[in-house]
Amino acid sequence: MKFMKLGSKPDSFQTDGNNVSSQFITRSITMCRYVASELATDIILIVGDVKFYLHKFPLLSKSSRLQKLVVTTNEENTDEVQISDIPGGPAAFEICVKFCYGMTVTLNAYNVVAARCAAEYLEMHEAIEKGNLIYKIDVFLTSSIFRSWKDSIIVLQTTKSLLPLSEDLKVVSNCIDSIATKACVDVSKVDWSYTYNRKKLPEENGNDPNWNGVRNRLVPKDWWVEDLCELEIDLYKRVLMIIKAKRIVSNDVIGAALKAYAYRRLPGFSKGMIQSGDMIKHESIVDTIVQLLPAEKGCVSCSFLLKLLKASTLMDSGEMAKDELIRRIGQQLEEASVNDLLIRASEEETTMYDVSTVQKIVQEFLMQDQNAEIESLEDSHELQETRKPGILSDASKLMVAKLIDGYLAEISKDANLTLSNFVDLAEMVSDISRPAHDGLYRAIDMYLKEHPGISKSERKRICKLMDCKKLSVDACMHAVQNERLPLRVVVQVLFFEQVRAAASSGCSTPDLPKGIKELNSGSHGSSRSATTNTEEDWDAVATAEELKALKGELASLRLANGVGGSERNGNGDGKSNVDKAAISKMKGLLKSKKIFTKLWSSKGGQGENSGSDSSDSLGSANPEEVKSTPSRNRRHSVS
Repeated sequence: MKFMKLGSKPDSFQTDGNNVSSQFITRSITMCRYVASELATDIILIVGDVKFYLHKFPLLSKSSRLQKLVVTTNEENTDEVQISDIPGGPAAFEICVKFCYGMTVTLNAYNVVAARCAAEYLEMHEAIEKGNLIYKIDVFLTSSIFRSWKDSIIVLQTTKSLLPLSEDLKVVSNCIDSIATKACVDVSKVDWSYTYNRKKLPEENGNDPNWNGVRNRLVPKDWWVEDLCELEIDLYKRVLMIIKAKRIVSNDVIGAALKAYAYRRLPGFSKGMIQSGDMIKHESIVDTIVQLLPAEKGCVSCSFLLKLLKASTLMDSGEMAKDELIRRIGQQLEEASVNDLLIRASEEETTMYDVSTVQKIVQEFLMQDQNAEIESLEDSHELQETRKPGILSDASKLMVAKLIDGYLAEISKDANLTLSNFVDLAEMVSDISRPAHDGLYRAIDMYLKEHPGISKSERKRICKLMDCKKLSVDACMHAVQNERLPLRVVVQVLFFEQVRAAASSGCSTPDLPKGIKELNSGSHGSSRSATTNTEEDWDAVATAEELKALKGELASLRLANGVGGSERNGNGDGKSNVDKAAISKMKGLLKSKKIFTKLWSSKGGQGENSGSDSSDSLGSANPEEVKSTPSRNRRHSVS
């Protein structure tokens, strides 16, 4: 099967009616149309704003409706006939009149539907005369137009202005069937040319010196998708539905077609936005594309689905389309990027991004495992005590966990983001085992940076999401210098850094920190003023002096375990009074048995993210050792 190449001249036909030597003369000033003939005209047909001065005989011999109209005018004793509702207007009527006069009539893909509808209006059927205009146009459509790929698309576009008559005459359905059938033809039988918005082949640019004029490349399976983007969404939907119903074209190609249409018809879509225009029309396009998406997972990218969701949110589309997109995105969430997930919130919301929608997407992702387990139980027809593994791989879960960490870090820059939104989303992926918590630490640090006014309890709550044991060396280096973290977290980081340093040096059992050794040995001395508010001190933010003191203790611990060199930089005797005061503070805090037990005790029954308060116990401690708890009313810089 051969199809007309796009850009070639469309087919046409010429036909003669009565063999009358005549031609039309147009007087544009008066909008009149005359037939050049020796015979005087005897009827005036007014079509729109154009007057046609014609003869009755050639018209009445081929048009049943004109016969009726002339009878009416004779009864009214007038030679003017008003025709205001003929399809195609004066241009289509002129084609019919030329056919009646036997003039050459040229039809092509742009005017054939209008001529067909006008002929139907004028009732130019075979019952009036054999070989009448309707018959000849139908032959032309079947033998030429519907065999041409491009002409079928052009004709289908022209039918829109001629509805509903073009639909009643089955021109629309025949065009759609023709296009859908050609799109499903085996590519080896397609003669085609590129119409894609892509880089042309070397031979098409004339840059291939070895090209002999014969195309040796295979036609791609999606050769037709760009051409169909010319159709309006209602016609496009009908064509795609028939293509899908034939079950010949793969779902990947269907997905490629929908993606091409969205990029062509939705301005700004590639940037995750919709620019100004007919928003009702754009909403219809988005909703239709969602309806046409193949059921198969992965036929379109997760990034494309998220762009559709962003467009749907911006235009406030129906909930059905949004829910379907959320379900599909959740099924392939591991493919997404952080930028894909940054969905702008509606104008009514105070936050910058739509976090609740992302929570729904993550829930859909996690539900896949639960749904798989339910199905497996139903298939077995019996209750099982052991839970079967879900369909999600560990790699997919890890990718989603890292994705959410990055997303949290990005949305934390929003000053209006609530702590609950942050924590709730982070806890959704807390059961996913991650080898490192660096991404989560960055997100927490960003939130603390952008929300300096949160309370101590809120600061403690967000830091509990993080497992200090899973911070990398670089993250630990940053954390111990981070003045935004509670003191409790900083001490934990220091301890686990010491454990890691001791393990890397080959020590089977790492030494305990100095303050903890003093605690176990019963040393209670402290240079700090004693209060009863030690728990509050641990949850407070570490000062620069305390961080410096803790880092000094960490350096000495590393050296004691053979890590970081054989000499310690600096001299203990040369410490400033500020350093000494800070170290004294830290020792006082570490000597609190009550706080130490809460800080380091292992809590059973917690998940993978046990939080900052759920580390392994450091060993035994004598409950009789601590009788009083030195602390401070408030922490301040020491000068």
